[in-house]
Amino acid sequence: MPLFNMADLRAALPRHARVVGLDPGSKIIGVALSDVTLMLASPYGSLKRGKLKANAAEIMAICAKEGAGGLLVGLPLSMDGSRGPAAQAASDWALALSEATGLPVAMWDERMSSAAVNRAMIEEADLTRKRRAAAVDAAAAAYTLQAALDASARG
Repeated sequence: MPLFNMADLRAALPRHARVVGLDPGSKIIGVALSDVTLMLASPYGSLKRGKLKANAAEIMAICAKEGAGGLLVGLPLSMDGSRGPAAQAASDWALALSEATGLPVAMWDERMSSAAVNRAMIEEADLTRKRRAAAVDAAAAAYTLQAALDASARG
């Protein structure tokens, strides 16, 4: 299945289906979930990054439990907007995940998502580094998913 853009992913979803947002890091995959109206993204949790088959099964279980019909994967573009090795690796992973789950997948620019979330957690929540680490991956996934939902909203 090819990768979708966010507008096409929205159009392909069944009515009231949610989108799961994923921020794939080298050790942890941050997970976020949209609401059924595709207007609000919330942090959901994180998964330990492992073999694709195992991660795909975990993601499918979340999708089944929460009524999600599509996935959004963060695309780590270089600061100048170019696609470097990290972006290529994320695209390859997203394609493989789509094949493994049978779900449509879109990608969205995630530049600065972790930095923005860390800054907000320091300034607004005054969280220590250890407590931030536990929440930043899911919050970064939600930040990226929210940006994609906002940019692709109709009207």
